[in-house]
Amino acid sequence: MNTQDSAGSKTAGTQYLLDIETMRASACRLLTENAETPGHDELEALTLRLRGHIMVAIPEVETAAGQLPKDDVPRYCALACVGEARMRLGLEPDHGLSAGIAHAQRLARSVNALCDHYENLGGQHS
Repeated sequence: MNTQDSAGSKTAGTQYLLDIETMRASACRLLTENAETPGHDELEALTLRLRGHIMVAIPEVETAAGQLPKDDVPRYCALACVGEARMRLGLEPDHGLSAGIAHAQRLARSVNALCDHYENLGGQHS
């Protein structure tokens, strides 16, 4: 059975093709210089979307990195990024809108970094 979500689309096999454009657009919503401050409901939706993007990207980046030699620098960097993204998934923001925005911005930076590593490691796009 094939499934789809906003971060990637499942192919007939077992590999996801990440929708890098959508993932970067979600991250950009919080990271651009003139970004409007989201309201509570929009922030909650953005945070959930970013968490979903990270959860889909992590195994893809790990798979791509795993194809490189163990002493390869891009492999090491990609896996370090995965570790940081996992750590950020485990964090909860403090109370308040500004703390929630800061938390979501950190998630957005992880999304961008995972996209960079995925592309640099030759990952396929949808």
